[in-house]
Order: sequence, then C-alpha cells, then structure tokens
Amino acid sequence: MDREERNILQSWARGLKIELHEARIDLFSLYLDELCTWNSKINLTGISSLKKIIRELLLDSILTSLFLPEKGRLLDVGSGAGFPAIPIKICCPGLGVIMVEPNSKKVAFLKQVVRLTRLSGIEVIQGRVEENGKTCHLEFYDIITARALAPLPKTIALCAPLLAPGGRLITFQGQNCKNTVKESESICEKHSLRHSKIVRYNLPGKSSLRHLLFFERCDESMGSEKGPCRC
Repeated sequence: MDREERNILQSWARGLKIELHEARIDLFSLYLDELCTWNSKINLTGISSLKKIIRELLLDSILTSLFLPEKGRLLDVGSGAGFPAIPIKICCPGLGVIMVEPNSKKVAFLKQVVRLTRLSGIEVIQGRVEENGKTCHLEFYDIITARALAPLPKTIALCAPLLAPGGRLITFQGQNCKNTVKESESICEKHSLRHSKIVRYNLPGKSSLRHLLFFERCDESMGSEKGPCRC
C-alpha cells in the first residue's frame, strides 16, 4: 500500500475509534499486496484496483471488529480472498479464526497469506460446511461470518447449525435488506435465531447504505422464559 492508501485505512479506523497501530497497518499492507499479486493471475475478488479493494471489501471488514469479543471462536464461511476473516484476525488477535473455502486456488492464497503475515490462531480448511462438516472438524462457534455466500435464508440454514447457544451470525447486506430479513423469519424460527442488531453505514465515496445484520442463537432458557425466538 502507498501512503494515500494507508491514509484511507487510518482515517476510516480513526473515525470508528479502532486502534490501527503501524504493526497492524504493515500486516494489512502485506495482505493486500499479496492479494493484488495473486489477483493478476487468478480471479480472487473481481476487483482489480487496490483502492477499490480497500474501500469496498476491507473497510467494512474492519468495521465488523467493533462488535466482536476479544476472545472466542470465529468461523468464516466461504472466505474467498479472506474478507472479512483476515482483517478481523488482524484487528482482534485474541480470536481463534477458521476460514472455510471450497476453491483450491483461493485456499492456496489464504494459506500463503497466513504464512506471510505469520498470524497465529488462524486456520484454512478446504471444503463446504454443508458437505464436509465432519471431515472439516467443524464444531460450534461463538461467531460466524458470511459475506456474499448465498441469499440470506440459505446462509442462515447453512450457518445456524454451527452456532453455539448465544452465538452470533453476522452477514453483509446491501441497501435494501428489510425484505430480505422478512423472508428469513421462518428459517430463523426453525433454527432458534433472532435478529438482534442491524448496523447501517456508508463507505467512503458511496451514497448507498450498507448493512451488517446480526442474528443470535437463543439458548434453552431464553426459549423457555421468553417464548419462541423471532427475527
């Protein structure tokens, strides 16, 4: 990253009151420079410009870290080029992170980034959660993230069985998400999820709103004391 790109990143983090000291900026630089190198040979993101990658993929991945615990287990489903899992790991080093991705070339890239950055407590697994739950050693997680995985109802159906009681599913949505949430009510109830939070935000240079949607897995006591869980 050049100085302008570092300034974009630091300004965004400063506005969110996220601490991005130089060591973390250097890790982001290693990650993004490697991403651009690989992206010139294989299609990792569909975005070729580093500035666009920062603005459209990195910044809201960093935003997610505001809503995460310092410790716990996070599963990122369909990790692709590593958003949001790698930025989250850089911002929240105490979280244990597992990235699941079916594409072998993207898996190779993710493993290279982990080696290059020397991040610890992060693992890459090749597979699909719906097909390889046992062989991938997937258990229950405090946090699950999913970005551009599938339509929201299917994302919920895939991810909810892997959430621990009280665990949270975080998904990334565009401007119009009210109908999407409405369409997901029945699948939420089936999997004892409730829609717990919505975060609206704008990315620099973009007029349209984006949204982070949070769903929480209800525990048994919540179900018995407060009635059925609802989105």
